[in-house]
Amino acid sequence: MIVHPELRRAARRARPPLLAATLLQGAVTLTHLAQAALLAVALAGLARGDTARLPWLLAAVLAVVAARAGLALWQRRTATRAGARVRVALRDELLARLGRLGPAHLAGARAGAVRTTLVDGVEGIDAYVSRYLPQLLVTLTVPPLVLAVVAAVEPVALLGLVPALLLALAGPRAWDRLLASRGKEHWDTYEGLGADYLEALQGMPALRAAGAVGRTRTRLEQRSAALHRATVAKLRVSLADTGITDLAIQGGTAAAALLACWSAVTGSTSATGTYLVLLLASECFRPVRDLAREWHAGYLGASAADGLAALRTAEPAVRDTGTASADWPEPPELCFENVEFTYDGARTPTLRGVTFTARAGRTTAIVGPSGSGKSTLMALLLRHHDPDGGRITLGGRCTTRYALDALRRGIAVVSQETYLFHATIADNLRLARPDATDDELARAARAAGVHDEIAAFPAGYATVLGERGATLSGGQRQRLALARALLADAPVLVLDEATSSVDERREADIVRELVNAAGGRTVLVVAHRLAAVRHADRIVVLDGGRVDAVGEHAALLGSGGVYAELVEAGHDHREGLAA
Repeated sequence: MIVHPELRRAARRARPPLLAATLLQGAVTLTHLAQAALLAVALAGLARGDTARLPWLLAAVLAVVAARAGLALWQRRTATRAGARVRVALRDELLARLGRLGPAHLAGARAGAVRTTLVDGVEGIDAYVSRYLPQLLVTLTVPPLVLAVVAAVEPVALLGLVPALLLALAGPRAWDRLLASRGKEHWDTYEGLGADYLEALQGMPALRAAGAVGRTRTRLEQRSAALHRATVAKLRVSLADTGITDLAIQGGTAAAALLACWSAVTGSTSATGTYLVLLLASECFRPVRDLAREWHAGYLGASAADGLAALRTAEPAVRDTGTASADWPEPPELCFENVEFTYDGARTPTLRGVTFTARAGRTTAIVGPSGSGKSTLMALLLRHHDPDGGRITLGGRCTTRYALDALRRGIAVVSQETYLFHATIADNLRLARPDATDDELARAARAAGVHDEIAAFPAGYATVLGERGATLSGGQRQRLALARALLADAPVLVLDEATSSVDERREADIVRELVNAAGGRTVLVVAHRLAAVRHADRIVVLDGGRVDAVGEHAALLGSGGVYAELVEAGHDHREGLAA
């Protein structure tokens, strides 16, 4: 009977319609009691041979039945509206929370598990809140009312009804802890299976290429069997719960019937009273039976409550305490000042005393071997994490002083992993700026080097892309993402391995075109292949989390060091490919 705090919190989102649904459910229950009273009078009349009032009584019963049908329909619609309000509000809150948590949280969570929580978990809470909670309130109020009527008619019948009712309500509570444990095990297994299936679907090309489809199928079958076992284990406990309830209901009804008949034989109760007790004994347990049914309908929500609470209350990696807007009158200067950072659980720092300046309105390239800290710098700039030491300033102000949304709106990012939605090319581009005109879309696409390919499609910019842009090549996806970033018109543009899916010669041309198109923006180019950055105004070389050198291409090449080694390694790689 104890309602999880997360479920109570969800119910408060739709308090008026839920209250209305509860009152209507109570009215439906009262029609059952009225029907029982009318039938008791009719049956007593038949027993005495008095049929004069029978037509009117039957007409009244039909009217009550019709009224109940109308009230039940009204109640279902009201409960559905309440559940929809809870569902929409809860999903909106959870999605907003995920947005605030950012990539740092999602990097440690499985997308399939999050999807299961957002979809199936919220659907389960809808059923729990809109169906189970109203019935719970009715169950707590109606049986005492029925018992009061029975006590007035034939008190001895309470000897059968009260113990049975207490057993039906309190008996299953002995199983609550075990049921909660089984429910958590079932939900965790269900969530894990959902995550496995989503990963398998998304990674099917890689699985085929590695010849791992059969092994993956076997693993999914094992996880499915584990879910079956968890479901059966939960059902065993649930059936024991239901068995206790049914035993109490049937035993209580039979006991009340026997006591009522005994009263009738001894003459202590009139015929009308006897029939009324017989019918009310069944009606006393109707809310309990309905409660058991609604409990099973909303049980998934009860099982998911802990997961939903964990997601809703999860703390982001950084706190949004800044208030400043990112409305820079000119492209801002970006400074990293003695920045230190170590990932949780890592033994060694990822960044050690990184200091350099990206000049306002100019292009700064950041290069270095894999693992040198390039992408970590970008994550700190966007405040997916905050530095352990030192600070990062934009426009002369520390990034922690900007509101997170304002900071991230001021920085357009194109990363190696692009995401395109199942929508038209134009819709995907307008995510960055919904009011962009067709000419502006074409201008951004030309700058990204993808306009001619879009124009070659039969539907042009109205072409519908597959999920994650699956109908495009890797290079086309990245260039569309580049066009989207240009369309955002942010003062700072970050290209984080943004052209890695493009061939090296085309990559250098695209970066040059982008830098020209970005005219006046402060541009950061993070690249592994150096041909794309040799024309940058300034190049920062990272090695082992430290700044190894800063300068222009020619000067860095002439001074030797890490940069010269990277250039030589790239030259040898190209010669190897040519051979």
